[in-house]
Order: sequence, then structure tokens, then C-alpha cells
Amino acid sequence: MRTERDGSGPARLLGTPDFVGRGGELATLRAVLATPHTVVLVEGEAGIGKSRLVREYLASAESCVLVAGCPPFRQPQTLGPVADAVRQVAGEVSGLGLSGLAGALRPLFPEWAADLPPAPEPAEDATAARYRLFAALAEVIDSLGVSLLVLEDAHWADEATVEFLLFLASRPGTPGAPGSGRPVSLLVTLRPEDAPAGSLLPRLARLSTGSSGVRIALSALNVADTARMVSSMLTGEQMSVEFAGFMHTHTGGVPLAVEESVRLMATRADLSRRGGQWVRRELAELSVPPPVRDAVLERAGRLAPDSQAVLRAAAVLGEPAADTILGAVTGFSAERLRAGLSDVLACGLLADDSRGMASFRHVLAARAVYESIPAPDRRLLHQLAGQALEGLSPPPVAALARHFREAGDTANWLRYGEQAAALARAAGDESTAAVLRHDLVTGAGLPGPAMARVANGIVLLALTAEDQLAGLAAALRGAIDAGGITPAEEAALRFQLGRTLSTMQEYDASRAELERAVTGLPPDSLQAVRVMMLLGWPQGSTCPAAEHSRWLVRAAAADATVPPAERLRLLVDRASALLMLGEEAGWAEAARIPWEAATPSDRLQVIRAQGNLGESALVWGRYAEARRRLEHATALADRHGNARFRGIGLITLAHLDWLTGTWGGLAERAATLAADSDLQPVYRLESALVTGLLRVAAGDREPALQALGQVADDAARRGAVDNVMEPAAALARLHLADDNVAQALKVTADPLEIVARKGIWLWAADLVPARVAALAAAGRLAEAATLTGAFAAGLRGRDIPAASAGLVLARAILAEANGQLTDAAGLFGQAAAAWLALPRPYDALLASERKARCLLAAGPDETGLRILARTADGLRALGAHGDHGRVAAALREHGEGSPAPRGRGRPSYGDELSPRELEVVRLVAQGRTNRQIADTLVLSRQTVESHVHSAMRKLRVSSRTALAVTATERGILPSAAAENIHPTAAVDLSP
Repeated sequence: MRTERDGSGPARLLGTPDFVGRGGELATLRAVLATPHTVVLVEGEAGIGKSRLVREYLASAESCVLVAGCPPFRQPQTLGPVADAVRQVAGEVSGLGLSGLAGALRPLFPEWAADLPPAPEPAEDATAARYRLFAALAEVIDSLGVSLLVLEDAHWADEATVEFLLFLASRPGTPGAPGSGRPVSLLVTLRPEDAPAGSLLPRLARLSTGSSGVRIALSALNVADTARMVSSMLTGEQMSVEFAGFMHTHTGGVPLAVEESVRLMATRADLSRRGGQWVRRELAELSVPPPVRDAVLERAGRLAPDSQAVLRAAAVLGEPAADTILGAVTGFSAERLRAGLSDVLACGLLADDSRGMASFRHVLAARAVYESIPAPDRRLLHQLAGQALEGLSPPPVAALARHFREAGDTANWLRYGEQAAALARAAGDESTAAVLRHDLVTGAGLPGPAMARVANGIVLLALTAEDQLAGLAAALRGAIDAGGITPAEEAALRFQLGRTLSTMQEYDASRAELERAVTGLPPDSLQAVRVMMLLGWPQGSTCPAAEHSRWLVRAAAADATVPPAERLRLLVDRASALLMLGEEAGWAEAARIPWEAATPSDRLQVIRAQGNLGESALVWGRYAEARRRLEHATALADRHGNARFRGIGLITLAHLDWLTGTWGGLAERAATLAADSDLQPVYRLESALVTGLLRVAAGDREPALQALGQVADDAARRGAVDNVMEPAAALARLHLADDNVAQALKVTADPLEIVARKGIWLWAADLVPARVAALAAAGRLAEAATLTGAFAAGLRGRDIPAASAGLVLARAILAEANGQLTDAAGLFGQAAAAWLALPRPYDALLASERKARCLLAAGPDETGLRILARTADGLRALGAHGDHGRVAAALREHGEGSPAPRGRGRPSYGDELSPRELEVVRLVAQGRTNRQIADTLVLSRQTVESHVHSAMRKLRVSSRTALAVTATERGILPSAAAENIHPTAAVDLSP
């Protein structure tokens, strides 16, 4: 044990704490890292001992190690931690024998320009540039013989650094294999709770849990280990039981808090020996507070003024600093700095690293000192820090942007902030680039032209938090309202504001800004084409479909002027807009979109495309295609660390599961997604919708009314009008069940007016039947007939399965209201078959219930009773307990007992096809093989074969084609299916 200072009393005996309570973790590290090409993550809260564990391992490590640390910058330098670590080890690169690929390192290591190969030709996009940079940096690491890369505090790492770790971890571990290099293991420390939203660190964590890695989570010390740690600082002598318990209670067993508290007590002479043991003076009255801040600030307060000045300078710099930088920030001479720095190093708050760079030993200590500096003094120190760092080569542009921002030096903040954003984007780090530019727009008070220029470079999809987008919109609006700008500058700002509002899904407000912007933009510019495309999106409550279509045509006409790199994005926008308008041409455009990214830069657009197309397929009623696309989009987003699109995909899949009757665990999933703060509230509305619909089916009336009303109101307020229709329809059904006809008419009036005004009847699959039912209940049959006719006209010539099923349902409701019970029963049966073919089993069961009621209303009818009994079985099996209770009550009214519970067994369908058999028959009619059906329905091939044979037996046919045709002729499948029987339905081509 090493004592740290001389003097008298306990402080003289105070030593560095022993390494306690981590023997098992250290043994695990040694065992796992003995195997090449492994990944180890060490996790835990601040001060828990992650760095100490790593140091203990490195003290006996025999391999070549590269150690990198991530400073707690708000926007870290792209690849800065790894680059700094390489500089420490390499010194120069002339003797490393690097290939021509190393020319890509020139932006990262300008000081090596004389020894690096020429810079390669510019990459086609930022992602390709980043990949080339990774490969070149890995080549340097390989050439240095590094076998272990240590990265400390990875939660503060920039996105590119984390991606580089994934790059190294994913390379084949066999030298000479394609794309492989020297096997490099990774040892990473982090605080998971401090990792930013959308971070790629979870992917690294998954690698660490594989066969070639380990994930070590450090917990607090127990009482015994706390006592051992304190005792080791006090010359190894025993401490009282009361003192040990006191220390554990008030520090929580966090090693940093234990160490700092003991140092404070020793400095204040708050320790004494009694009966051969160390004890705490006045234990009952005097306590050491758990926060480390108090301990650090009291220790700092006992230093001389010059030492405190050095401490404040180090806290402001926030990263290891050379004496020259500390001297520039403090303004001290070399001799004066040496004296102050020596005092701070002696007290243990700062430490020297192997390069003679001084920094805080613990992050919490640095933060405590920094927050204690008065704001005016902090601004001055940041200004001095920025001026000192400007002299470094290469200049640390991200750190310079940070210092000048905190200093209030807008001109230099803008200068270095744009440089840092450009460097991040060149390395493919769009997230960091977006946040750097966002900070400038929202915080620098830029003039209009500069604000438009900086905002134009922001990739909005890289901003994951709603408050980021809201702040950006407020700053842009403020610059417009301030005036003093040219018409062209105003148009550029309105374009940025319009696209920001569109990303926030505030569509009516977005449209107003875009319409004002388009007149001031050059007609053949990329910005003008993007405005036209945004105006073509059929969002908002006022613009008719014809106007949206006109903008899409104008955008397509100008498409030739669009740079090739932008064409995929515009194709995605056009396909999405056409499908939202209910235009079949959208599917032809969708077919042109690749399933995987053709180039790395297209990856985000492919993810966005598959998510958009999956959602459109859901609205159209093409549920198999919706699931296929949504699952692919979610998988791509997960693979590439895009938390936002993964969350949106999961939400839409939850909605699809509601529609298709896959309700197992759905309530819990929807609740979790609705509470996910990483997703914008507008996306969480869809989860709240699913929650409300499940409550309707369960019979929880009041919670359902509240949830659905909130969804409808929020969607309407934002202008996301297509999201209003389904909750409005569900609310109307609830009100009609309560005989509250006026309220049912009220909740459907405005949504229907929007549909009619815009002419987008695709959205009305649920709304029109609900509105027709409300009109019929009010005795307004002529209006109901007119609405049904308008719905039919709006769908004419369009193959939209969900809306077509809704049309049949509306006709059935109208026929029932007119007293045409036999016709109504037939139409309700057709509606049930159409819903089931999608499949939407819940809606099919509700339509079957209405068919049975029509048959029974026309007179005693055994068929009606059988249908009603089967409907009750189906509703109970599905989990629609509220509806089951209603149908069971109707059976009792007709002298039939409530269907007996079937326990865990499946309902029997006799000679009729079960819902699952109907799904299989529908896919057979589309020409799907058993294997394809199994993939679509997530079943085994054996189960699909069983369903096919069972359906053939029930329909008394011997071929797959006959199965499809017979099912259609009997009305089991929609009549349109007979015209589209696929030739391969005759045989199963599965191997």
C-alpha cells in the first residue's frame, strides 16, 4: 500500500484503497480475454469501479493494448477516442507499411500527411466514406500489433466510434480470410442508463453475450467489502462494526463514494482510534452525505486559491490536458502552474496519465467542481479554453465548438460547429452531424441566411426526440417572424420549417409553410422538387386528393433535375403518397424500390420505404404483405441501430395483430410501446388506439371511451387525419350500443367531412359503416343511402380489400334499416366472408352476429341460432369477452343456453372451415405453396398441410385449384377471388 501524503493524524496514514469485492469479475476477464477476438462489456453506475477493474486486468496483461477514453462532451469528436489512442501508440506511421487505403486517414490525422498515401477519390456517399475510413483505421491498428482495444466510458462515445467497434468485432477472426484482419478483442466500459436514445451500444452488448464474449455488470459492495476497502485505506487496521455499517448505509457501497467519504473524514480529522479500532467521531450526530459532490467540494475548498484555479480549469476542459493548455486557461506562469498542479495532484482529485496529461480521477468529481463555478466565470474559462485549443494541430473542432458555445462566442461556435458537423458527416455519423447543426440553429441566434444554410444540412430523421424537432421549428419560425431577410431567404427558411413540421406530423401547419415557400424557390431546384413531393402527401384536413395528385405530377416532371443520390428518397415519397391516395399506381412504384439497400447510403430510405409500404398495405387490407414488409423494415432498423424506425415498425405490427386477431400478449405490448419516450407522441397514438380497441372488445366501456377519444382528438389536432377514422368509428359503435345516437353522429361527422372533402375513401373502411349505422338509427335513411353510394363510387375500379369489405357491411346495415332482413342477412354473410379473407376475424364475427340476428328477426331460424352459437364460441376464443357476453345473452333470450366453456380446447367447427383454415384457403387461391403459407402465417409446414387436407375433406374436393374455386363459389371467399385463382394453386411446389 502506498501512502499519499505526509503529516499527522489519519490523513498521514491514508492510502490508496485495495482492490476488493471484484475477484470473480477479474478472473472472468482473464479467462475470456485469453481467447482472441472476444468482446467484453463491463457495465455499472458511475463510481462503481469499472475503470479500476480494467486497470487491475491491464496490470498483468501481456498482449499489446490500445486504451481509449471517451470524455463527457455533449458532442464528441468523431472517432476522437480511437484516434487519440492511436496517436499515443503510433507516434508516426512511416514504418508501418500501410496500403493505399490509408490515404482515407488524412482528415483524421492531418499531422501524418507527409507519410500517408494520397487521399483516395471522393466516396459516393457518407456511409461509404465511413466504411473506407474504418478499414484504413483498422489497418493501422493491425500494423501496430494491437490485440486488445479498451474503450472507457462508451456511453459518451460518438456514433462513429461505436460503429468502429462493431466493425472490428464483426470482422472474421482468421487472418487472411476475406475482409479479415488481426484478431482484436474489445474491452468496453459503459453506463447503459447514460447511453443516448438510438445508440448502437445494445448491438455491441448482444455481441458480448454470444459464445465469444461476456457481459459483466458490477454491483455495489456489500458491508464486508465496504469495511475491507475502508480498512485498506487506514493502514489495514480494523474498523468498528458501527463504522462499517454507517459507511455502507451512507455510501450505498459505491466504491467512489466510499473512497471520497473516507478522504473527507480524514481531512477533517473526523476519524479516531478507540479500543484498537477506527471509529467515526460523533457517529449519531455527524454524517457523511451520500452525494460525492459534497465530499469533492469540501476537499477542493481546502486547497490554496491557485490550486482551486487549476481544478476549475481542468473541470472546464473536461479532458486530459497538457500543462501548456492548463497554463493558458488559468493564465499562470509555468512555475505558478507547477505549484498549483502539484498540490491538486497530491490531494488526489487530479491524476497524471502516461503522457503527462492531467485530468480528474473521477468523472463525478469533475462534474461537481464544474457545476460549482459561477456562470460568468465558466463563460470566461470556456473562452480561454477555446483560444488555447485553437493552437493545437489538428484543432479539436468538436471541443472548440463546445467551448465557444459555452462562452457565448457565436462566430467561433458557428465556425467550428459547422466544421465538426462536416467532419462527422464525412465519416457517415449523421446523428452527431444533425445534433451539432441543431444546436447552432436553436441556440446560436444565427441570422436568417446562416440559419437556412445550417438547417438545410440537418437530416431530420437523425433527430429522435420530439423536443429537438419542436425547438428547431420554433427557431426557424422566430427567424422568419423577425424579418430583415430577402424573399429567397424567407423561402429557404419556410421550406426548412415546413419539412420539420411534416416530420412532426403537424401536416396542416406544414402545408401552409410549404405552399408559401414553393413560390420563392427556383422551380428546377432540389428544394422545389422536395416541396412539391411533400405537398403531394395526402395529409392534413383541407386539401383534396386532386390537388395532392397535381403536386405529385409536377414533382415527377422535375425529377430529371434531381441528383441521382436523391432519387430513391423521392421514389419512396411518390410510392407512399400514391398508396395513401388509394391509387393502384403506387404498387407499381413500390415494386421499383429495392428490398435491401443497393448502396450503404440508401439504407435509411429502404427502411423508411418498407415501413411506409407496410403501413399502406395495412390500410388497404393486404395484411400478409403488410406483415412481410413491416417485419423486414423492423429487422433492418434493428440490424442498423435505427431505434426510431424499429419502434414505429413494432407499433404498426401491434396494430396489424389487433386487426388479424393475434391478441395474445398484445395489451402488454401496446402499453409498453405507448410508454416508450424514445418515440414521438404522434407515433405512440397508434399504440394507444390498439389499447382502446382491446378495451372495447373486453367490454371496458369507460376506459375505452377515454382512450379512443384522446387518440381521435390528438390525431385531429396534429392534422394526422387518416389516424382519426378508426377511433372515430369505434367510438360511434360504443355510443350506438348505449343508444346515444346523437353522440355517434357527432364523433363521425367531422371525420366523414374530411374524407368527402379530400375524396380519399380508402380511409373510410371502418368509418362509413359506423356513420351509416348512426344515420340509420337516427332515421336518416336517405342520407345513409347517399353516403353508401358515394363510398361505392369512390372505390369503383380500385382493389382495396378492407374498404371493399366495409362497403358490403355498410350495404348490409342499410338493408337491415330498411327492413330487408333476408337481403341484409345475405349481405352480412358476405361482409363476414370478406373480413375473414383479409383476415379480420373480430370484424367477421361481428358481421356474423348481425347476420344471425337478421335471420332470427325474420322468424324462428335454426341456422341463425347455429351461427349465433358459433359466433359466441369465436368471440370467447378470440378474447372479446364483452361481445361474447352480449351474444350469450341473445342466445339465452332465444331459449339457448350459453355455450359451455371449452377450457383450453379449440372450438369445433364441424363441416365448416375454421378461421385458420379459411386463411390457408385464401393463400392457396393466391398460388402460395405450403412453405410460403407457413412463412406468412408463422406456422409449421406440417400444420399447413393438415389445414389444407382438412379443408379439402370438408369441401369434398381433391385438388388445390378445386379447393379455391369451391370456396369462392360457396361464398366462403370473396367473389373477386374466383377471377384471380393462381395457376399454381393446382399443385404445391414446396420441395
